[in-house]
Amino acid sequence: MSLPLRRALAGLGLSASVVAGLTACGSGSEDSTDVLATFTILADMTRAVAGDAVTVTSLTRPGAEVHGYDPTPGDIRAAAEADLVIANGFGLEKWLDKLVADSDATRVTATDGITPVNIEGTDDPNPHAWMSPALAKVYVDNITTALTERFPGDADTFRTNASSYKDQLDEVDRTMQDGLSRLPANQRALQTCEGAFSYLTREAGMSESYIWPVNSDQEITPTQIRDAATFVKDNDVPAVFCESTVEPGPKEQLIRETGAADGGTLYVDSLTEEGGDAPTYLDLIRYDTETIISGLSRGGRQ
Repeated sequence: MSLPLRRALAGLGLSASVVAGLTACGSGSEDSTDVLATFTILADMTRAVAGDAVTVTSLTRPGAEVHGYDPTPGDIRAAAEADLVIANGFGLEKWLDKLVADSDATRVTATDGITPVNIEGTDDPNPHAWMSPALAKVYVDNITTALTERFPGDADTFRTNASSYKDQLDEVDRTMQDGLSRLPANQRALQTCEGAFSYLTREAGMSESYIWPVNSDQEITPTQIRDAATFVKDNDVPAVFCESTVEPGPKEQLIRETGAADGGTLYVDSLTEEGGDAPTYLDLIRYDTETIISGLSRGGRQ
């Protein structure tokens, strides 16, 4: 719902709760929506660019898994009321057509312009391009362009906010590159549970290994553990990591097999609530890069 429409409703004496009820979505937001983002990370990036100029809502809540999400009737109503719907693309939101079935909102794909990395053994792109701070700037550019085209009166605000945000992403990237440069070449290797860091490792010049591909629902096999253990031993990897949304059992088994330290938990698909390690995307990417560098440097975050 656009700002002029919200103001018109207010002028007619409709309460905030009534206006919110017209656009309530499955995320439980009480605000009307100009921009609907498919998950918390995209919503946070968009808020950073938009400032107070527009209202941004996330389809999912903090801590929720986005891969297998199923839009509710409330989500579909929210999409119908939104001016923009921002999605990641790269196959992450396989349910997007269902979400926007009744919507005339402009659809924005945040990964436009990024060269995909395919999921191992498939022709499907790995969706986790936001895990590279360098590529996150492409997200910001796409979001800024979409906001500027839809809300041209606030274009200067969007551009200023985007420039500041990208400066912070550059700082994260420099910190990561500097930390990696201090490691022996063979230890610039990342071992995780899920293959969610392919873009980060590509941009950082790191070797990558994982126990299973993206969002696998299949049971972990002894071969997968054995292959991961071989990678850890061959590269003298001092610490291994696992994502916050997966069970720690496979990582614990890998630690037993290799003697590597537990490098810590990494955040990927969702932000945390306020007070957690990753309440914003900048918090998430800073925390993850610092955790990786610390783990590979000293065998675990101190």
